[in-house]
Amino acid sequence: MNHRTLGRTGLSVSEIGLGTEFLLGLPQDDAIAVIHDAIDRGINYVDMFWAMPEFRDAMGAAFEGHREKAVITAHLGSALQDDGQYTISRDPEVCAELYDDYLERTSVDFADIVFLHNCNSPKDVGRVVGPGGLLELAQSLVKDGKARFIGMSGHNTVTALEVVRSGAIDVLMFPVNLASYAVPGKQELLEACAAENVGLVAMKVYGGGSLLRDKSVIEMHDFQMGRQQMAGAPSHYTKPTEITPVQCMAYVLDRPQISTTVPGAKSVDELRDALRVYEAAAEEKDYGPILPAFAEFATGECVYCNHCLPCPSTIDIGKTISLLEQGRRGLTDEIRTAYGALEQDASDCIACGQCSSRCPFGVDVVSKMKEAVEVFA
Repeated sequence: MNHRTLGRTGLSVSEIGLGTEFLLGLPQDDAIAVIHDAIDRGINYVDMFWAMPEFRDAMGAAFEGHREKAVITAHLGSALQDDGQYTISRDPEVCAELYDDYLERTSVDFADIVFLHNCNSPKDVGRVVGPGGLLELAQSLVKDGKARFIGMSGHNTVTALEVVRSGAIDVLMFPVNLASYAVPGKQELLEACAAENVGLVAMKVYGGGSLLRDKSVIEMHDFQMGRQQMAGAPSHYTKPTEITPVQCMAYVLDRPQISTTVPGAKSVDELRDALRVYEAAAEEKDYGPILPAFAEFATGECVYCNHCLPCPSTIDIGKTISLLEQGRRGLTDEIRTAYGALEQDASDCIACGQCSSRCPFGVDVVSKMKEAVEVFA
């Protein structure tokens, strides 16, 4: 299992984590089996947001004797209606009571990350991070040792970007998937997380399961694509081919700004589907042919798919641009070393333009090669 640093928290987290949304309603032994298999396979980041007592009891049983092996989360704002159904609450008193219930039922002293749950509209974000809101509750939990760091989950690039730049949070959980790659503001948000050293947790890796459906035409909701500010945007897409968990995971893991992912799994088999990306051949991981189906908002950003190849100078264009984008945020010795290890680098570009003509996403590759030469001079 590969690990990445979760932003300014400094926590080392497995780049593939586990979302537990689909463990709700399973027999407790089945839920425990998924958690234990994840831990056995090196997964150490587990997201938990349900407030249902039976779910929290199952998680408590699953982590008994394993707490030190996992970075676990809790969500302020995930609540219950009187009939026991999920709802969202912005009442600090209600959320404080539910948080204490979380600690008791899961038998832990603290959550590593306490999230401000499902914050999307500007009005709602204002209520959550403003005076007397859930941010103040989260800060008090950190002060009292009941949580270590503060995060936010949401599905709106505009409001997420605002909160990331405010300095209020250490971690952002946001939809990142094949269908959302060209959503306006998405790349800016990813870059802001890196610039502000905010850990980025990719959720909705499979688009809530929509990307994997056995249908040629699929429906993708705004919340699955991180574009809840875009009312009326297209929602139905024709897939050019079957989409696999391996392709979904490969796309997300290729984003250098992402710290970890939380694919959902309701069984050990589904968990292992996500982990197959580590043993899959290059052609199995190739997601390039899929992206044009979701390209209505394409903005000329490189997705590192290398469909611009072959290069007459044999430059690995995707890797070079990825290192360039990392170097823009801060040129570390590690990034310089990685660039220096390239067999051919940007200085070998002959500006023939063949790459740009092949790129399905309108990337001006030659300009990026020139920029890389300047950055790594």
